[in-house]
Parts: sequence; structure tokens; C-alpha cells
Amino acid sequence: MRFPSRGLYAITQTDNKSGATIINEVEAAIKGGAVIVQYRDKNPTDAGLLAKALVKICHRYDVPLIINDDVELAVMAGADGVHIGKEDGAITQARIRLGNDAIIGVSCYDFIEQALDAQAQGATYVAFGRFFPSSSKPQAAPAKIETLRQAKQQLTIPIVAIGGILPENGAQLLAAGADLLAVIGGLFDSQPEQSARAYQTLFNDRTQTPKPGHE
Repeated sequence: MRFPSRGLYAITQTDNKSGATIINEVEAAIKGGAVIVQYRDKNPTDAGLLAKALVKICHRYDVPLIINDDVELAVMAGADGVHIGKEDGAITQARIRLGNDAIIGVSCYDFIEQALDAQAQGATYVAFGRFFPSSSKPQAAPAKIETLRQAKQQLTIPIVAIGGILPENGAQLLAAGADLLAVIGGLFDSQPEQSARAYQTLFNDRTQTPKPGHE
């Protein structure tokens, strides 16, 4: 399944939630407009079963499901790819294990050189962030919006922004060069379908052509 060129990138919120709740929330987010889902779970109890269930629900809507930082889980679950940190050789190893068509995303934090290197190694997309305070990653180093502008000029693969992104602040990231907005709390803290629709308006606004006389 192909990686979407733009849109809302949903990352699962799993703490203190049952598998059924996570699955239902992911489906709601997709109905609201999410174009890709990442299964991220720092304290899994049965990651295999949940990953397979998430793949099934995502594929029902023709949405790719990727796994955070676990190539073997991605293989076992039949996921569409992985998201990995920037370790030497990780991209090459993931590509060999998952195949040429797999989605491989790489965290590049606030470093253009890492992103260029990831692109050269065959990454499908790169992610920068965090851009705003984040309850999911409170200790993550901040990234500069200027990094997105520079990345847009130098990269040819899609750019994902992450970290504390809300419908109220996401437009500036898209304007700076982000193609996708990755969201956890802003999407899954409450009412994920309605929340997803709120983010979707940011992408809809970008595609609207100004009316004559309204530049």
C-alpha cells in the first residue's frame, strides 16, 4: 500500500486503553479523515494480536498501517511498514526484511542532514519534531519551524511534522513545508472522529483556490 502524499497521520494512544478501545478509536480517526496509522505501544500486553487487528481495520478502508520501531512485528502482523529512529543501518536492514514496497519512515528530530541521509538510504518519508509541547513526548527536544522550510527545499520525499500539533497550530507547519501532520493526543484524547475532521479542514484549506478578487 502506498504512502499518502499529504494528510492526517494518526499515531495510536494505548496507555490504559483496551485493545477494543484502541481499534474503535483508530476506525473513528480513519472515518474522520486519517490517511495513515502508526501502531505505537510502549507497554504492549499482546502486540501481535492488536497489530493484526489494526492492519485488518486499516486495510478495510485502504489506509496503510505501520509499526513503530519493530520490524519483526511488522512482518508478523502483515503491516505496510515501520517507523524507526535514526540508527546506522536500520533503514537498509528494514528494507531487506520488509521488501521494496514497504513504507519506511525515519525520525530526524531537527536535523536536515539526518533527513538527507535517510532519503539517500531509501526512506519513504522523514519526520521532524516536536514542534510544540507534547504530553506524549514531554522530554523530546524541540524542533524549529525553519527546519521544515529548509527540508522542503532539499528533500523530495514526504515530510511529516509531529509534536503537540492541534487544529489551532497545524496550519503554520503545513505552510512551512510539512506534508503530513502526525498526532496522538490531539486526536485520541477525546472524540477521534470529530477531532480528525477538525484537522482535515487544515488540508482542505490548502487545496482551495482563491476566488477572483480574493487573493
